[in-house]
Formats: sequence, C-alpha cells, structure tokens
Amino acid sequence: MENQNKITFSRRSFIRTSALASGGILIGFNFFTSCKEAAVPPVDVSQLNFNDFNAFIKIADNGYVTIFSPNPEIGQGVKTSMPMIIAEELDVPWEHVSVEQGALDTNNFTRQVAGGSQSIRFGWDALRQTGATAKQMLVNAAAAKWGIEASSCSAANGVITSPTGETLGYGDVVNDAAQLEVPENVTLKATKDYKIIGKDAVNVDIDKIITGEPLFGLDYKAEGMTYVSVMRPPAFGQKVSSFDDTNAKAVNGVSDVVQFGDKIAVLASNTWAAMKGKKALDVQWTNDGTLESTADHDKKLNAILDGNQLDIRREDGNVKKAFAEADQVLERTYESPFLPHNCMEPMNFYANVTADKVHLVGPIQTPAGTARRIANLIDRDEKDIHLEMTRMGGGFGRRLYGDFALEAAEISNITKQAVKVVFSREDDMAAGIYRPAIKYRIAASLKDGKVTGYHLKEAAINNNMYGLIPHFFPAGAIDNYKVETGNYRSNITTGAWRAPYTNFLAYAEQSFFDELAELLEVDAVQLRLDLLKNVKDGQDPDIQYSAKRMTDTIKLAAEKSNWGKTREGVYQGFAAYYSHNTHVAEVVDITLKNGYPSVEKVTVAVDCGIVVNPTGAKNQVEGGVIDGIGHAMYGDFSFDKGKPQDVNFNTYRLIRMRETPTVHTYFVENDLSPTGLGEPGLPPAGGALANAIKAATGQLLLKQPFMSVLKKYEANLKV
Repeated sequence: MENQNKITFSRRSFIRTSALASGGILIGFNFFTSCKEAAVPPVDVSQLNFNDFNAFIKIADNGYVTIFSPNPEIGQGVKTSMPMIIAEELDVPWEHVSVEQGALDTNNFTRQVAGGSQSIRFGWDALRQTGATAKQMLVNAAAAKWGIEASSCSAANGVITSPTGETLGYGDVVNDAAQLEVPENVTLKATKDYKIIGKDAVNVDIDKIITGEPLFGLDYKAEGMTYVSVMRPPAFGQKVSSFDDTNAKAVNGVSDVVQFGDKIAVLASNTWAAMKGKKALDVQWTNDGTLESTADHDKKLNAILDGNQLDIRREDGNVKKAFAEADQVLERTYESPFLPHNCMEPMNFYANVTADKVHLVGPIQTPAGTARRIANLIDRDEKDIHLEMTRMGGGFGRRLYGDFALEAAEISNITKQAVKVVFSREDDMAAGIYRPAIKYRIAASLKDGKVTGYHLKEAAINNNMYGLIPHFFPAGAIDNYKVETGNYRSNITTGAWRAPYTNFLAYAEQSFFDELAELLEVDAVQLRLDLLKNVKDGQDPDIQYSAKRMTDTIKLAAEKSNWGKTREGVYQGFAAYYSHNTHVAEVVDITLKNGYPSVEKVTVAVDCGIVVNPTGAKNQVEGGVIDGIGHAMYGDFSFDKGKPQDVNFNTYRLIRMRETPTVHTYFVENDLSPTGLGEPGLPPAGGALANAIKAATGQLLLKQPFMSVLKKYEANLKV
C-alpha cells in the first residue's frame, strides 16, 4: 500500500534541487506565511499577499494556496491534475487552491515537456513528495512546540492537530519548521485516504476559456510589439532565388520586409496587414532538391517492402520455418497517408531579443529544448533566455518542434524589435511537420488451428517505429515473431503525430487479427485472450505491456459493450492496444444508414493505474477516440511536386459533429501508479472501426482514410 512506501532524501540534495522526475524541489521554509483553519477563498485573489512556499507553492496569509503547474498545458489537463497531486499530500482543501502556469525553470523543475503522455507518470512521485515533505516538516515543528511525538499529530485542511485537540495553522509554525532537519523518510498517503485524487475536478481554466479571457498564445500581446507573417517555400525542395517587396511595403501597416534563410518576414502593425503584405510579395523560387509527389512515395515504400534491405528490430524463434510448415499463410499490406496536425490554434510565438535578455512567450510543448535551440541560433547564453508558456489550443506533437519560436527569435534578433510570428491556417498546413506516410506488410502462419508465426515489415517516410514498439503485443505471445523496418529519406518534414506510429500500426495489426480470428473460426476477443495466455509478465524485460492488465482490460470492454449480444442491425468491431504505458480496449458499434456506416457508440476500457481526475481522464479518452475515428475515416493528405494539395478545411476533410459517436469510458480500478492518457485512446479506435465496418459490409479496409475505399457509400450521405 502507498502508506508503506517510504521516500528517502538527503538534506543537501533536497534543500538545493532534488533530481526528481518532473520537478526538483527547492524548499524555502523561511518564506512560509500562515495557513489558517477554515480559510475562505477571497473574491479577488490579486489583492492577497502571497509568499513563496517552495518552487511549486505560494500561500497567502489567509490560507489561500497557489500551486504552480510546471508542465505545458495542451488540453490534456495537467494544469489541473498536477496541482491536485500536490494539494492532496499537502493536505489543503482543493477549493482553497488556485493554479498558475509555471514558466520554464530548469533549476527547480525537470522534464517540463508535454509529449508521450508522460507528464503525470513522471511527475507522480515527485509531486506527492513536494506536498508530503512540506507537510511533514510543518507537523514536526508543531510537535516540537507542544513537546510531543510528531507521529501523534495529524494535519488536514492546512491545520495541525495534537492528540488533545490543540491546533496550529501551518503559518504558526513555519519559522520553526525552517530550523529543522529535512525528514529522510516521508510517508505518502494510502490511496484509501485520498480526498482530492480520484475525485472529479473542473478544469482550472474553464471560466477563462468560455469567457474568452487571455490564455492562449494568440491572446498574448506586449506593448510596441510588431506582428509578423512569414513567406516560406511553397514546395518542399525549393528555396528563394530573388524577390521584390515593393508591393508588400505599399500595404498600409507594413513596416519592414526581411529575408532570413529561405524565408521572408513581413512585419506590420497587425496580422491582417502582415498577411496581406506577404501575399503582395513577388518571389522567384528555384528548385534545391527533388520535388516529391505522393505517387513517387507509394512506389518507394512498395520497393522497400519488396526488397531485402530492412533492419531487424526483433526476432524470436524461426519465422521462415514456421511459414514453410504452415497449413495456411495470411498476408496483408496496409497503408496510410501523411497527416497534418491541424491544431485549432495555429502556430504563433512572441520574441523580444535585447542586449539584456531574450523574452519568449507562447504555446510550446518543449520549452527547455526550444530555449536551448534559440540560444544556439542567436549565440546567446541559456541563462539569458526567459520563456513563458501559454495554454495551447492543441498540440498533438506539432508544438514539440518549436520551429515557429525559432523564427520569432531570429526575426527579433535581426530587426531588434519585439515581434510576434503568427501562422495562417494555410501556413500551418503547408509548412507543417507531418505524420509520415507508412506502409505495413503483415504475414502470419497458421497450423493446427494456431498462430505459429508472425512477420511485420514497416516502410516509412523518414522515420521508423520507436525502439519499444517491436516489443508491444503480439511480441511474446507468438513463438516465431519478427519485425523489420526500412525508410525512404524525404525532404518533406515529418515528426510525432498524436500517438506516434501506433496511431496507424494499431489499426493494421488489430484489423489483421480479426482476419486471423475469422480464418481460425474463433471469436475475435477470444483470440486475443488466448494469445495473451502465452505471455508471462516479467519474463522478457523488453516487453512493456502486462498480459494480466491487458486481459482484464479486454474483459471489461467486452462486458460493458455487451460484446456479441447487441440488437439486430448493430455491428461491432473490437481492438485492444498498449501504448504510452497504458492498456486500452475498445468496441465500436455501428449501424448502416442508407448503406453508409454510422458510428453510434464506442465502449472503452482503460487501465492507466490511479485516475487522478476522472473528469479530465474521460475527456482525454473521448477526445482520443473521436480523433482516431475521424482521421481513420477521413484524414487524407498528399503532395504533388513538393506542394501539399490541401491547405485549408474547405478541401481537407475532418470528422463533423453529427458524425461523432457516444463514448462510454470505464477504468480498471487498481492502486498502481498512473500512466498516460492523452494518446492511448486513439490507436485502437481505427482498428475497432475497421473491424465493425467489415462486420457490417463485408468490406476489408487496407487503406486509410477508409472513405477512399468506401466511396460508394458517400453518395448516400446526406450533408
């Protein structure tokens, strides 16, 4: 149990900067002020006198607590859930807590990153320790004042109570606490004692979001700043040959035009003028490389799959022998297109480079890495960089890269002005960092009613699957198992897209397993359960998923969805997948309307360990499912001679509100440390949908988007 877990610190490392995942702790107890019993949140927090408690916490003299959330907020809810963890162990009422976004602080925080669904997972212990250690020192100080054992005292709601009922507010003992040794052993709460963790909490920014108060990068303004629109090469493989800015400078509001590298910045007093000035530029482009097209990529990827220059990522047993001895071999090739990120808030960033410091503000998933890159770009010391994070209107991996922030810093450094770079939607889609186009060729051997061999080949544009993915299910479940990868190096920029690689791989594998179940005349859910029986948890250190946890998750999804027991006219599809340290199983229910597949309901079972904020957790799962279904069904993106063929939503198809299903989410209950949620709900959605469509129509789907195969149904769709 959690209350038996003792956390050990050295005094020196704790008082300086503790090397804890997701947040080093810098305790400064001499800065404590009082925290009184029965504190009431004031109407105007700005009028209170707050004092630093530690790197994460400030406390006002009436007991109102401000907790800083260190990690970037992209809609995944960490600005709410991370402070909940601190408040739980600090033992202050959640209704007395206000939350602020922390700035980049590499001295007191670590892993200030929003990526890979890892914020809560890496921050869990450190954030609990932050609150628990501070509380314990306060209790120790109170006990010393009363002359009793600290173990006989209790603390709750910002108040310490003695066995006889005497009370002291936190603020009554902070000065004494500052003189004490930092406790080496801190007892964390048992899960049964949680008052905040596991309870629904409203998004701390919700009032500002719905009333339009400034929160996002696009909202940020600074006095005297100049807006910038950037002209980038219209095709990958082109660069600037020459340009004429006469007409651009004639636009009312345009103040300057500056070339940097193969880009041209138009500076103006407002975004409209900057964007209008950019359109007025007369630019001549020259080819600096191959102008690639989707048709070329298709041939390149097929050639990789057909060739013998692949890299082996994992190999168990003897796949070649298993295939040679098989009663039957099933082989399928699955393909997916490039995809843009399409964040609701286009890329933007503010930069003001001066002789004294570099002031940066904006929506970024990797503040520390971006600050380092900017320091190198403009030849400044990292200590000169001050970066503030705003809330982000979506990220999905696009804001990991910070190219837009580097542009702002470089332009500010050149022009000696405070600037704000703002992308239009066309800029965002045409100059993106895309999900790479990928093809998978999967083959399996069957003998005596069993799956005896499994061979997966991946051909990708630029980047291949992560090192862990070859060890995901069905690795360990099939004796003869092999994964190989190959790639084609393209000048089209690619990178992480929500649930990298697994967002497509899960569909391919889970669709393939349904075909295997059909050939073996076994229920699709039962086939997965049977294969999982072959896996012994902990036997192979490379395998990260748990057969037991996945089995429990699958059974929960089957139970809650009434798998195989639906009413007539409802067709079901199943998929289960492990990614980002979380086990997820999904069942999609569809009906046919005018012959067109309509997704009615999705039942989701999730094992992510302890759920910190159920409301936020459900939001993440539901968002991932709808995102997964929408992109699997409609997401398509192609290139012709280096140019993206879709640059706005008039031609790029997204899921529509009337097409979104009802999502029912269930969590496997346990006391295990929490894992990721922002991404794991997405990968199984495409596979479950494909399997449901196959059940309803008999149509095997081997290519995303599914509408490229289901064109015959679109004519019956009433828009």
